[in-house]
Amino acid sequence: MDEQTLDHGPDADGCSWLRPHLGTTTGGGRAPREHVVALRHVARTLDADPRWRSWWQQTGLSACELGIVAEGRLDHLRPSADIRRLDDCLWANFTCALPVGTPPAAATHAATTEVRAMFEVIRQALMLSALPPIPPMPSPPTDAPDVPVTAKRLPEPAHEPEQQGYLTLTQIQEFFA
Repeated sequence: MDEQTLDHGPDADGCSWLRPHLGTTTGGGRAPREHVVALRHVARTLDADPRWRSWWQQTGLSACELGIVAEGRLDHLRPSADIRRLDDCLWANFTCALPVGTPPAAATHAATTEVRAMFEVIRQALMLSALPPIPPMPSPPTDAPDVPVTAKRLPEPAHEPEQQGYLTLTQIQEFFA
């Protein structure tokens, strides 16, 4: 199964507190453009929102490195999350379902639901106050560039693994390493 890295790091200004790292498992194909663009758009909208920035500041951490691996229908049997503090950053890696056949108009709503659910897990793990409301979510720009894709394969196991049907947390960590 191929894995693809779809987005890295903070924006060029370096002021971002939310740094999305997007990936997908697609078996050699490309992720649905609308879903990937929508996930990145939602993360960037939350990053720019003053209420979300203020909410994040209560952590005392400089940034949230948010890794999201969108998995296909057969891979995404069990969502997973891994949250770790590394120096003054939080590294939060999640899997989410890769929607198939989602109309472009619904992609932003689906991505917003996924990202908010991830932050609810982060909120609970860090024992933070309630999440701020989601800001008005403008439509992603129609001329959004394609997200660059770099193919990355999982290492072949030394022995025959049991059928998992999902990525393990170790595989997610290795994906973003």
